[in-house]
Amino acid sequence: MGLDDGDFSAACAVNIGWAGEERLNFMAITSLHKDLAPTGKVRVGINYGNPVLARKDPATGGIHGVAVDLALELGRRLGVPVEIVGFESAGKMFDAVKQGAWDAAFLATDPGRAGEIDFTAPYIEIEGTYLVPAGSLLRAIHDIDRNGVRIGVSAKSAYDLFLSRTIQHAELVRASRPDAAFELLVAGQVDVLAGVRQHLVANAEKLPGSRVFDDRFMAIQQALGIPKGHDEGAKYLREFIEDVKTSGLVARAIENNGVRGVSVAPPADRAG
Repeated sequence: MGLDDGDFSAACAVNIGWAGEERLNFMAITSLHKDLAPTGKVRVGINYGNPVLARKDPATGGIHGVAVDLALELGRRLGVPVEIVGFESAGKMFDAVKQGAWDAAFLATDPGRAGEIDFTAPYIEIEGTYLVPAGSLLRAIHDIDRNGVRIGVSAKSAYDLFLSRTIQHAELVRASRPDAAFELLVAGQVDVLAGVRQHLVANAEKLPGSRVFDDRFMAIQQALGIPKGHDEGAKYLREFIEDVKTSGLVARAIENNGVRGVSVAPPADRAG
């Protein structure tokens, strides 16, 4: 049973943030309730297929990671419970926005998603690069976009969307999730695998002689998104992300979860 406006007001009449000095007034609480917790809890979409953001425990099914820590902080500041809505790929999480499956979600910004989702500024930046099998003649980024080269990707991921706009000659071969894309490489159905560096490094350990490129083809900017049409919620999330960056909370979440090779995104440009 969801909270009514009065219950939500009482639950959320707490310090929400920024150095513990700002409080939500009744009208702001009501607007945020409708935008971010319409069922009385905030349902946060998280892609556990990206190990930088989160991992799913195969034994318990529990999901933990940087994005989960930030989701819990969001719920704490709003004063509502958090429901983690897990997805095995960013593409499936993006598709779920049309079914109203989540209220907010941690995923990469991309023009191809902007028609459905309002994004905050990024909170972390990670690298998109390639993995090649043993004996591959492909040595660097500039070798990839050639006729006859088959690139494995997880469908509708940030790097799939980016490569769909930029690759001119090579062929993109899509799989339903990152691990399925890796199986394409193992089976010899693609020549190279695109992905998040950390995931590719983990997969390289399973494929003797394989190699992850040192250079990158893109910087993937991970942000927090909300379905379009929720302006009050979008404003709140933008402020939330800026605060957790500048306060050091994002950096601590990265360290506490043992994530390597990522950086906290710089503050959003407020010049405009």
